[in-house]
Amino acid sequence: MDRLVAAIDVGGTSIKSALVAEDLHVVHTLRTPTRRVGEAVDVAQIIELIDELRAKAGDATVVGVGVAAPGIIDERLGMARAAVNLGWRDLPLRGMLADAAGIPVALGHDVRTGGLAEFTVGAATGVRNAMFMPIGTGIAAAFLVDGHRLDADGYAGEIGHIVVDPDGAVCGCGTRGCLETVASAAFIARHYAQRSGRAVTRAADVAAAVVAGDPDAVAVWARAIDGLASALTTAITLLAPEVIAIGGGLSESGDTLLMPLREALVGRLAFQREPAVVRAALGDNAGCIGAGILAWRAAE
Repeated sequence: MDRLVAAIDVGGTSIKSALVAEDLHVVHTLRTPTRRVGEAVDVAQIIELIDELRAKAGDATVVGVGVAAPGIIDERLGMARAAVNLGWRDLPLRGMLADAAGIPVALGHDVRTGGLAEFTVGAATGVRNAMFMPIGTGIAAAFLVDGHRLDADGYAGEIGHIVVDPDGAVCGCGTRGCLETVASAAFIARHYAQRSGRAVTRAADVAAAVVAGDPDAVAVWARAIDGLASALTTAITLLAPEVIAIGGGLSESGDTLLMPLREALVGRLAFQREPAVVRAALGDNAGCIGAGILAWRAAE
């Protein structure tokens, strides 16, 4: 193994980084708390991580870097247009890192990068039309359409901000009733706590209560399923994925989520192609594997 790439998945609280081989095998991983300068994530920390990964590579040469980050990421221009959780706006991140590292750098959106991994070596391999939707603190999606990733200069995939309840809660984006306000992990826990009077902070606790037959949990869960099915029906009608891979923390509830979601979709679809709704395969490695794919492409 004489060549590797560095893959870095930047989050608001932690950064996961890895060395990735040409066969997309993850050779070495690091997880570090995210460092900030004021309100903004410190770009110097990413440069330091590239250097640390190079040191871990031993006799192998690190020939490229792939970085995944949340927000509005313009992959074509290598710009972080608006990464609110990271404190970045109109940041030419790819150029900054390439200048510091002296090797090719690729920049991608975290969900689209995770989707690239799932489309390439994960749960949605072997099809030309697919969707990856992680459900966690927020909800977003990545799409593969006729074998091409949908990017739209960084603005595509914000399925979490489709309005599913016009009279619902106000979303962090300022709109009322976005999908995130009924089906994100954070809001599921919040709705259950409000309804039941029981203090919970994790959607996993609500999922466990659903399995136990708690009527408050069942009601909150059903509302989330209805919202997800409504938004996914729109995506299916527009883009016709053959496979929908559900990821993120909520996917860990397995069939408690997937079975009723499949049933709700069947009840809504008429002429549309019915997709296979499956659990994503790569877990929290998807971001680094996808960033590794981008890095190998940049290095070619």
